[in-house]
Amino acid sequence: MGNSNKRERLKKQKEVLIATLGSEPQVVTIALDELLKKGYSLSKVIVIYTKGPKVLDALGILDDEFSKEFYKMEFTKVPVKLYSRDEVIEDFLTEESIKALLSTIYKEVRELKQNGFTIHFLISGGRKIMGTIGMLVAQLLFGDEDRLWYLITEGWEPGKERKLHLSNEEKVWLVQIPVIRWSEASTLMRTVAEIGDPSEVEAWYKKLTKKAEMKRRKEFLDHWLTPAEREVVELVCKGYDNASISQILHKKEQTIANQLQSIYEKLKEWMDYPSMKVDRNLLIAEFAPYFALKDLEE
Repeated sequence: MGNSNKRERLKKQKEVLIATLGSEPQVVTIALDELLKKGYSLSKVIVIYTKGPKVLDALGILDDEFSKEFYKMEFTKVPVKLYSRDEVIEDFLTEESIKALLSTIYKEVRELKQNGFTIHFLISGGRKIMGTIGMLVAQLLFGDEDRLWYLITEGWEPGKERKLHLSNEEKVWLVQIPVIRWSEASTLMRTVAEIGDPSEVEAWYKKLTKKAEMKRRKEFLDHWLTPAEREVVELVCKGYDNASISQILHKKEQTIANQLQSIYEKLKEWMDYPSMKVDRNLLIAEFAPYFALKDLEE
């Protein structure tokens, strides 16, 4: 019921697909087909491109496909430019070109969020650096309803005949990539969206993230765990094994094991990891920094 209601809310919102473009235009069309099959109501497609000859060829093919009104939606082409010279980049070979890529993607996502769009960002196409920068921008600006996607097709290799649309028998996977989003309140998200320079956002993000993470961890320890479980977590994070913890707390070792299992289940729910293994290593990685800083402050 929850997923159904969420999908209904998405359908009522404006939705857009942003895609990084390389030399293979079918990456965009196949992913778009899959999103439409999943029931997403997309009204606009934006491709981020460079002026490499093969990329421009792919852009032309997409232009033709959308001009046929096959999709009946808006198609927008956004070049990665060196704005100091008003020049479209051919490849990412300098620090200046990477900054231009970051500014281009950041500007597009920021404007879409300000205009109320739900974003589907496909990072399969083009240079790997385009996907990396796309993930960075998603971490900075995405909300709960936005999605980051990666396309995988079986049996296709670069250079093979282009098929802009696949049959139902051909295998394709559109994988949603988890995005670690801001954990602060929505007011902070709005503030981020108002900052025009991504380097300023990065500096602000670093400053606030540490405080936000400490607050989240404290809330889990205080409100999700019993006092006895909190004692166990602290000792685990300080490097003690179950036998040592049982001696310190004067409890049976099996009792400690049972408490840890309960803690793992609660942590799994808190972190929203339905299919991921939650174990001692994850517990330590998440909460050892909290207890280390807590000890310093005391």
